[in-house]
Amino acid sequence: MAAALALLAGCASTAPPGAALPKPPVPTAWSATPDTRAVPAAVATPLAQWWQRFGDPQMTDLVAQALQAHTSVRSARAALQQARAQAQVQQAGLLPSVNTSGSAQRSRSGGSTGNNFQLGFDAAWEPDVFGRLNAGADASEADARAAQASLDQVQVSLAAEVALNYITLRGQQERLSIARRNLTSQRETLQMTDWRVQAGLTTSLVSEQARAAAEQTAAQIPQLEASLAQSRHALAVLTGRAPGALDSLLASPRAVPQAPDDLVLAFPAETLRQRPDIRQAEERIAAALARVAQADAARYPSFRISGSLGLRALTLGALGDGASVVHSLLGGISVPLFDGGAARAQVRVQEAVLEQARVNYEATVLTALQDVEDALVALRGERERLVHLQAAADAAGNAALLAQNRYESGLIDFQAVLDTQRTLLSTQDSVATSIANAGADHVRLYKALGGGWR
Repeated sequence: MAAALALLAGCASTAPPGAALPKPPVPTAWSATPDTRAVPAAVATPLAQWWQRFGDPQMTDLVAQALQAHTSVRSARAALQQARAQAQVQQAGLLPSVNTSGSAQRSRSGGSTGNNFQLGFDAAWEPDVFGRLNAGADASEADARAAQASLDQVQVSLAAEVALNYITLRGQQERLSIARRNLTSQRETLQMTDWRVQAGLTTSLVSEQARAAAEQTAAQIPQLEASLAQSRHALAVLTGRAPGALDSLLASPRAVPQAPDDLVLAFPAETLRQRPDIRQAEERIAAALARVAQADAARYPSFRISGSLGLRALTLGALGDGASVVHSLLGGISVPLFDGGAARAQVRVQEAVLEQARVNYEATVLTALQDVEDALVALRGERERLVHLQAAADAAGNAALLAQNRYESGLIDFQAVLDTQRTLLSTQDSVATSIANAGADHVRLYKALGGGWR
């Protein structure tokens, strides 16, 4: 009987997980710029540890520290360990269980006293004839794979968050430097106007206009300094430190890190396969499908084989006699007859969970496609914007210099000087912001592509 049940259990199977995957609309190519063309995954740019492509060792170190110390990664690792342990528990249920026990009893009834000694082994096994136990084990294994994908997704998001904060910090340092340089220039202009007022060459109106412009620029500096401190605090917390722990390390300004423009994208279908959130959604479908099979198998009979082998005697020395050997073998079957429809309802419950997992998979795929397309559009637009801003900044610098010289020669009024100085500050600040935005768009694109792990 045991051999027959084992044969039946080996024949039981569940539907393959891939059979339940929906097919959301996936384009054949990205709406990409010429330098981000789509190619087969075999020749696409490798995305593992993409942050190293920015060429900034300090940013690379901060990402590595965050991936080791941040609480979200540690929590995801603990969740993965839990899921793997739960999968081991389910796998163990497929094997026989063996226990050993021993006891010594002394009893007294009336005037007589008796002893009873026992030593033995108990074994039990539930043949998985209809695949219920195997389906539960498959579901737990899919949950463990989903937990692994969840950990990967946490790492992808964390690396991107560290890189974005670092690029923002370097951009803020550049904007602060620009504001301070312009403030110095405006104060020099203010000093010059004060001298001209004292010499009777101009009116106090000009001096007050220069003073107002300088104070407006000075008012921007505390705000930039506060934002800079907040970015340092954010990076410290992301790397598992207290706010302020990185102040001295990040105090010296550096250039905003920029990724090279040689990124070559894989086809959309290949890109989606490397995104951890897509893999996690796939594994959720696999787990839900296995639980449907588990709930369906619970409607059928279950079998159990148990037995015991041991020694029983009235004295301790008699345990070694052949007459003290006792053994038993029991085969049982449990057949559900009437449960008010609970078993069928449980199947419908798991089918509804499966449908939710399928819908979530479709939504995740569509969101992933949007993430990549949005990042490509943003990066392309920011590159074009930066070209025009740099040209505007060059022209504004020339205009400010010409206006200053012509004002000193008495050829134009002071309002033209103020206008050119404001334009210069605005365009230089916009250039610094655009450079940081371009770096951030690269980071968002790498994140959208699922870069970091395979």
